[in-house]
Amino acid sequence: MNNTCLDSYNTTFSDRQSMLRYHQSLAKESQWQHCKVNELHVEPLDKASPLYSSPGAFAAGISEEAVADTAKNLGLALLVGGGLYPVRMTAYKSLLDRAKIGGNALSKLKRPVLAEVLNECLNLYSAEALVLIRDEKVSAVHSGDEADYSVLPIDELLKALGEKLDERFPGNVFEAGYTDHAITSASWRMPAQKEDLLGTYAALLKAQGKTKTADKLVPGVRFTTSDTGVASAKVSALLVGGQYPIHIGGCIAVDHRHQSKVADFDTALDQLFAQFTTSVENLQALLEVQLDHPVNAMTRVCKKLCMPKKAAVEAISMYEMAYGGGGATAHDVFMAMQEIPFIMKTSGAPESKLITLQETLARALTLKWSDYDLAKAVEY
Repeated sequence: MNNTCLDSYNTTFSDRQSMLRYHQSLAKESQWQHCKVNELHVEPLDKASPLYSSPGAFAAGISEEAVADTAKNLGLALLVGGGLYPVRMTAYKSLLDRAKIGGNALSKLKRPVLAEVLNECLNLYSAEALVLIRDEKVSAVHSGDEADYSVLPIDELLKALGEKLDERFPGNVFEAGYTDHAITSASWRMPAQKEDLLGTYAALLKAQGKTKTADKLVPGVRFTTSDTGVASAKVSALLVGGQYPIHIGGCIAVDHRHQSKVADFDTALDQLFAQFTTSVENLQALLEVQLDHPVNAMTRVCKKLCMPKKAAVEAISMYEMAYGGGGATAHDVFMAMQEIPFIMKTSGAPESKLITLQETLARALTLKWSDYDLAKAVEY
């Protein structure tokens, strides 16, 4: 297993309790430090930097492996509260935000120049910053104003969600958990609630001759959150049982802003059943949308949603080969589009990218499909 200090580190969980224990331990070991933005100081940490061969310059507990990994990745160190720490890639955007600068050109600068630019800009602002130090590195440099960023501890969110699922969806089964330095996710299936949540939808599938699909699909949910600014604390509706979970829409979300608390997340979970039902109704509605040119519609919708070109073209080709001609429903095409995240997963795409991709795919449920069902073919 890779060292947790590495930017590429990730881990998975097969049961809820081991995931909860991991995040409880992580919460105890993490540091959240308040300071002024103009008190932050950036140093270059590429292989040419004097710091690269001076491990004693860093705060206690910083390993040579963490320094070397940072030199291969972001190549910066940050002085926080008297201690010098390597900066993780996850902190780059929030560090730029504190300096109020941006642009692709910055990442192309040599690290001494980038450090100088950042320091000149950071020195201009006396606002509060909230720095997350985790696994030997600075993982985020948030705003210190709770209106702009509110800490929602992952272990507390997991505990609240688990208790709510046990209360509202008895018999739920933990499917899998995932954590890297950017994002945390976990999924559950709820077989005991299949009739309540999918009964009408399954009956319509069977009426259209899709009995195998109706029988295998089970309702599920995915929890996603991040301490580094990647995602709000949210729960989304899933259909599980196929080769890859199908994301059918967001249910509840609490942003890390406006002084949000874990209690707000717990309260929002009371809407989970109702919001799940709405997501299923949106999917169900696609069964009634007839398409005359389904391959063209699929191509246009994939372009509209900015699906990854290579995977989308492969999925479109697979559907075109399987498609027997004549009409099809928007539901048929939406299900064919689920090959895209599966293709991306088999090609090694990171979990954070797959989650974002699935959320984008779910937007297809609310599109006006007739706008994309045109006779004229379209190149991707």
